[in-house]
Amino acid sequence: MAQQDQYTRPAPDAPRNFGRRRFLGFVLAAPTLAVAAQITQSSLAPQEADAAIPTLPQPEDLFDLGDLQNLAAAPTSGLITVHIGTDGRAAFAVPRCEVGQGMTTAVAMIVAEELDLPLSQIDVTLADARPELLMNQLTGGSNSMRSMYTPIRTASAIARSRLVAAAAAQWGVPESELRTADGVVHHSSGKQASYGSLSKAAAAAKTATATAQLKPSSAFTVLGTAQNRIDALEAVTGRKQYTLDLDVPGALPTMVARPPTINGTPRSIDNEAEVKAMPGVTDIAAISHGVAVRAETFSLCIDAIRALKVTWGPGTVDGESDATVLKKLKAAQLPLAVPGVLTQSIDAEFTFAFASNSPLETGSAIADVREDRAEIWSCLKVPIVAQEQIAQAVGLPQSSVTVHVTQGGGSFGRHLFHDAALEAAEASKKMGKAVKLMWSRTDDFRQGRVHPMCVSRVRATYALGNVVSFEQRHTSVQTEFSHGLGEMITSTASKLPIGGNLSFAESIFELSQSSPYNFGVTTQLLNEIPLKFNTGSMRNIYSPNVVTAEELVVDQLAAKMGKDPVQFRRDFLRDPRLRAVLDKAVQVGEWGRKMPAGTAQGIALHSEYKGAVAVLIEIDCRPETVNRKVTEGVTGPRVTKALVVVDPGFAINPRGLEAQMIGGLNDGIAMCLTSSLHIKDGIPLEGSWDNYFYTREWNTPLETKIVIMPNTSDSPSGAGELAVAPSFAAVACAYARAVGKVPTTFPINHGTLSFEPLPLEPSTPPSPVDGLDHAF
Repeated sequence: MAQQDQYTRPAPDAPRNFGRRRFLGFVLAAPTLAVAAQITQSSLAPQEADAAIPTLPQPEDLFDLGDLQNLAAAPTSGLITVHIGTDGRAAFAVPRCEVGQGMTTAVAMIVAEELDLPLSQIDVTLADARPELLMNQLTGGSNSMRSMYTPIRTASAIARSRLVAAAAAQWGVPESELRTADGVVHHSSGKQASYGSLSKAAAAAKTATATAQLKPSSAFTVLGTAQNRIDALEAVTGRKQYTLDLDVPGALPTMVARPPTINGTPRSIDNEAEVKAMPGVTDIAAISHGVAVRAETFSLCIDAIRALKVTWGPGTVDGESDATVLKKLKAAQLPLAVPGVLTQSIDAEFTFAFASNSPLETGSAIADVREDRAEIWSCLKVPIVAQEQIAQAVGLPQSSVTVHVTQGGGSFGRHLFHDAALEAAEASKKMGKAVKLMWSRTDDFRQGRVHPMCVSRVRATYALGNVVSFEQRHTSVQTEFSHGLGEMITSTASKLPIGGNLSFAESIFELSQSSPYNFGVTTQLLNEIPLKFNTGSMRNIYSPNVVTAEELVVDQLAAKMGKDPVQFRRDFLRDPRLRAVLDKAVQVGEWGRKMPAGTAQGIALHSEYKGAVAVLIEIDCRPETVNRKVTEGVTGPRVTKALVVVDPGFAINPRGLEAQMIGGLNDGIAMCLTSSLHIKDGIPLEGSWDNYFYTREWNTPLETKIVIMPNTSDSPSGAGELAVAPSFAAVACAYARAVGKVPTTFPINHGTLSFEPLPLEPSTPPSPVDGLDHAF
């Protein structure tokens, strides 16, 4: 079980709360009270450096990816509203996607705090695709809470003030004599009125501007306290509704037979009549990258897929393998500028394999496409883009396509893309019937989105106790950003602190990567090779690979200069918040304690999305641990103890933040030790979770501790991805110290294939019938 320090209020020297400022919003014309907020982008200042050879601010220090998202979303923030109904309940349709990160709980907490309303009286739903929101309906970049925190607080605070004003007018008393609690307005005389009874009186006949003061953090009773998720009971009792749980009339199970290479296309269906005559099969239709089969049950769909005979056209990366891709990456590396002849230098190169971002829930969507309209249900992080592309694919105006956003069972960035929804729409149009489409697990691993293979080359030069230069050249298979981030960059290009003719990927790289150290002249550059794998923005995008390469070199620099890794980091850190989480990790994690041979500690730091985190790991690399037998698995080293110390700016829900840190920790362990895809003949060999070794019980720390630092800000940083990169790096650093050799290929066990790959055709394996053989 994870342990946690007691949640604390802001430190005495924490920044003055912004709650005394007045914030602008709108009371909208509506039958009952509806309020929206208007937010502008605040200016940002870089940290000052104080080392002997300071590093100039990098673009990410001045203006990061989250700032880009906030800036792009600001013009339409006034279209996001809090409603109070006659039943006294508050409703908020959040223009983001809930995929298990606890976002809906955090939103409910924000509304509850400023409205003085119990959490049980707040309804948070997911908004349908709303094209009028433009860039304000994208879930990614750990930005949901960072972008919505102040707008939601402002709208809620204005709503509360309107309710108070309505009560004051009815009773003929000054507003200053009223107070609110638990959804009721109270007067010292004993008069009281529920929010529901006041909601019509507080409404406006026409839209008007309004202002409100936000609560100071010292008055918080909900925000900053540990809360259970509002959907916890439904989740643990199996009542939570995901896409395939929805009952849409006429929508029958549908699956897709897929080609033996990535993005292959069907040229002909050679036995369509025979398969269509199989029991339960209703329809068969060729779609862009497969053959869709609709039947009475998913099991019957699988039977039909396995019986289909299809002639396939070529894919987009036929013949590629780990070896061919790696050769192309190394050939495309950008040159290093500092020769390292007048100083001492460290040169290092690290290779990171392809990784799958398949979530627990496979790709799924429901589509009902008619001649004049279409309706789609799916877990979508960028529903506006999905709506645009589905409308184009089915030949309808965008206004005739309704896209409902459903809750998802995980994402890892996967739901930034709407492959399943687009396929469902295409199949429904061709069949003329509603479909309930599901990807198989094998579909997800072989034809889904992947984190691209990449190589990170580092050169650090040093002299007279200082690091003179630090160069990092990150070369990657291209990452696809067609999901909305590219449009954001285009719309805000004039305000970005980066110049030149940079690609979308290079812009995102520059806005998300910066070294936290004063290492003199520092450059971190990205170059991509144009291979058409199905790549995507896997959780934390570039940071896990970039930070791991950097932190491994930092440990080498410390050794060359004869310093302890912790002391070296303290000497060169630019950010006092990172220094604080480092010091806390050293204290709580007992850095430097004596450990048996073959075991070791590792530590790593990361600052991104305005948050700061330190991870301290203990690893066991002794032969009896590495070589222990596990059925159909590769055990390898085991992380035995993990500590994550996080400064999130302001922790909205410490319990939810703790869960995010644990998730990021296990992602990092997996990426370092066990989880990767092996590419052969243009397709991954992995075809299931049995083949793909995300962190398993045998690699999970026996002891995990999360420490949340006292608040250092008035608003939250992005936390959803914050722990992934330093966890990966800390495990790598611990491994290097335990075995006495720096690892250069990740994951560390990538060279070992411990499974018999599933056949490429049929693309979906048979339904398992041996469940009892694995029961306990």
